[in-house]
Amino acid sequence: MAATKKKMVIAAVVILAIGAGVTYWETRPTAPADQVTIYGNVDIRQVQAAFDDSGRILRLAVQEGDRVHKGQLLAELDPTRFQDAVDRDQASVAAQEQVLARLLAGSRPEEIAEARANAAAAQATLANAEITWRRQQALAAEQYVPKQNLDNAAAALKTARANLDHAQQGLTLAIKGPRQEDIAAARSQLTAEQAALHLAQRQLADTKLFAPQEGVVQDRILEPGDMASPQVPVFTLALDNPIWVRAYLPEKSLGQVRLGMQANIESDSFPGKHFAGWVGFISPTAEFTPKTVQTTELRTELVYRVRIYACNPGHQLRLGMPVTVQIPLRNNPPQNRNTNVCGR
Repeated sequence: MAATKKKMVIAAVVILAIGAGVTYWETRPTAPADQVTIYGNVDIRQVQAAFDDSGRILRLAVQEGDRVHKGQLLAELDPTRFQDAVDRDQASVAAQEQVLARLLAGSRPEEIAEARANAAAAQATLANAEITWRRQQALAAEQYVPKQNLDNAAAALKTARANLDHAQQGLTLAIKGPRQEDIAAARSQLTAEQAALHLAQRQLADTKLFAPQEGVVQDRILEPGDMASPQVPVFTLALDNPIWVRAYLPEKSLGQVRLGMQANIESDSFPGKHFAGWVGFISPTAEFTPKTVQTTELRTELVYRVRIYACNPGHQLRLGMPVTVQIPLRNNPPQNRNTNVCGR
């Protein structure tokens, strides 16, 4: 009898427990209908910092885990050969500047005076050659001198006239100065030399590697003495402000969420703390390829990848951290936002 009563008590307890469970399931708290809750993980962007030129690394200024700001010096190459190239091109530019200045200045007064003197001397020589030729012509007519003397005098006269013409042309060129084409060519050559100098200076400046953005040194790949090149990064930088949450939005909530809507991010690492964010990206396609025939239940299981951006000035949200994202649906109009609002 006692055993039967005991079994009845146990059965009653079981029934009460089942009833309580059913009651709890039917009355369990559910997410409010005025927000969408999704789950994801914190993700960050990475930068592979590398030199623009090849060379041997002289020194590295940061270690793994160091926080760096935009424009901070990270590493340097040996600048010796780059400095030599700058010195060479500076000398070439200086020489070409002098060439152009000489052409622009034109002929010096002394050069013009020299050309005038040469022309006067050629004129005098011509006059003397004409007198000699006339004398030889008169003597040859009386057959007092050989005909060869007359031929020599005629040749000397012809040479004197050519020399005078050459001297006069030289005087004209000295007065006019350099040709405009020569000046233009000198200017073009100077521009080429200056471009080569600017390139050498740029290559010298590129021996220093600076942080492109604020972040954390995640990996230090090379060491001093290693040969660096543009194809081999020296550091991997993690850009952790802003961060973004990679999450997946159910298909049934797709029509409720818009780009630019405000979102709240929660993490188990910081109970009760909310990180303000916004919807920055919604994938235009479902994560899985739909089939030709789908039931209503299958369609509601499709998800769309989204990114929830958030400023992270305290650097509390870290890569891979699981978080909960809540997107209010009321009084939450989309706004035009970008990552620059985080002050990067």
